[in-house]
Amino acid sequence: MGGDFAPGAVVQGAVEAVAESRGRVSVILVGRQAVIESELQKHSPAAAEAKIAGTLRVVNADDVIEMHDAPNAALKTKKNSSIAVGLALHRDGKGDAFASAGNTGAVLSASTLMLGRIKGIGRPTIGAPLPTATHSPCLLLDVGANVDCRARHLYEFGLMGSAYVAAMFGTRHPSVGLLSIGEEETKGNEVTLEAFKLLKESSLNFVGNIEGRDILKGGVDVAVCDGFIGNILLKFGESIPSFLKARFVRYASRGPREKLVALLARSALRSVMQEMDYQEAGGVPLLGVNGVSVIGHGGSTPRAIKNMILLAEKTVLQDVNGKIQDSLHRSRHGEE
Repeated sequence: MGGDFAPGAVVQGAVEAVAESRGRVSVILVGRQAVIESELQKHSPAAAEAKIAGTLRVVNADDVIEMHDAPNAALKTKKNSSIAVGLALHRDGKGDAFASAGNTGAVLSASTLMLGRIKGIGRPTIGAPLPTATHSPCLLLDVGANVDCRARHLYEFGLMGSAYVAAMFGTRHPSVGLLSIGEEETKGNEVTLEAFKLLKESSLNFVGNIEGRDILKGGVDVAVCDGFIGNILLKFGESIPSFLKARFVRYASRGPREKLVALLARSALRSVMQEMDYQEAGGVPLLGVNGVSVIGHGGSTPRAIKNMILLAEKTVLQDVNGKIQDSLHRSRHGEE
């Protein structure tokens, strides 16, 4: 029931995910059953076939946590929300993962409270993959879950990010950089200076401080920062495609020659834009909880919902949490 275009976009995305996976993925739609069933009617016969095959079903949840609701207060007063009921299904083993485009704060709080944290992790974190000049994306974390962080938390972000990139992108020995105001070891505030020492002493492939310009260059596989900086950087990045599109349209309007050049370059531009489109990733993982919780953009389209569901499936299949636990074990025992 969460998201700017719910429940229509969510239902359509779920139907598309089941169809694209050829029944490999089963989806439980949690929310107001009558409303969801009405949406499913629009996707017959695909929805009907999925329901018959058991790959698509509905679980009722009467309460809806709105985007403007205060997360903690809403979780207390709306105990039968789609977020709470969905996470309970996951916690109780009736679903392998949870995904939502609803109230981010509520998903964060409920996931941490209901699923618990992986032993050894102080704070779960949200990571977002950013496109780079190389073939591999850079995982930026944290991007909003933790506005204020201690050095230990930044170290944990690096550890979890490294495990995630290795599992999901197939990167061997992912490089980890600490986002700061300069490459020198002495640059940064008190928290980053202390975090630098922890990361340097760890078994991670830590390359030192990086600057904002290094991310899109593809200088590192994992970029670590607190959620305040990360969220600003992420939202700035999200504005780049619309900015480039506007400049492209302005260029084409100068005259016939420019319009022809723009037309010839349109295909290449579309391909570049696609790499920067949040809908392709679908969502971002909440790392550090005892389960798989994927958080989608509030403005998620059906395509974004579909990709968020498939991302959740891949996170389960790649056993990301198991790899995070292995990394924690190695770090405690000083193993490489």
